[in-house]
Amino acid sequence: QVQLVESGGGLVQAGGSLRLSCAASGRTIRYYHMGWFRQAPGKERDIVAAISWTKSSTYYADSVKGRFTISKDNAKNTVYLQMNSLKPEDTAVYYCAADSGWRTVLQQTPSAYDYWGQGTQVTVSS
Repeated sequence: QVQLVESGGGLVQAGGSLRLSCAASGRTIRYYHMGWFRQAPGKERDIVAAISWTKSSTYYADSVKGRFTISKDNAKNTVYLQMNSLKPEDTAVYYCAADSGWRTVLQQTPSAYDYWGQGTQVTVSS
């Protein structure tokens, strides 16, 4: 089993930055694809970014391309999401997730991910 704990959320003004962290325990995530998802009130949980276990491939939702960066530190068993130029529409609960399915392609749907954190709130004021 893998336990994921997100941190780094908070309240920020539009144009500001936040760095989310996802610390894993219980098992190494070295061989897992990792993803960040977000869910706003009344909306579905959507993928924000994902990174392959080799760290050679990344995926970004169109809405965050050029503003967000996902990274993975295997030595620290931690995944990060650097969020710059934040907009009010980025307001949501952000979740970290792990895909342990040994897939060759990064997955974008929540159902492909086996382990989830509890989420961290990000609020961007205008």
